[in-house]
Amino acid sequence: MPDLTEEEYDALDELWTKTTPKLGPNGSGFISRRELRLMGLDDLSRDYLLTKAKASSKSPAEIIGELVREKIAVIT
Repeated sequence: MPDLTEEEYDALDELWTKTTPKLGPNGSGFISRRELRLMGLDDLSRDYLLTKAKASSKSPAEIIGELVREKIAVIT
């Protein structure tokens, strides 16, 4: 990375602090598919997670978290 001035470092820090970047292609890439297969998910579950992730611009992990929280809410 090129040398930045103190003001540029502060601006960059401010940008990264206030915004959360979206990483990867929203769950539709090779790594996501492979990771879901490694988790032991069947094809139907994997396809559901990837479809929901792509449609909502969330990661498969975020979709799984939402599903788990919904189930916990029903129990409590």
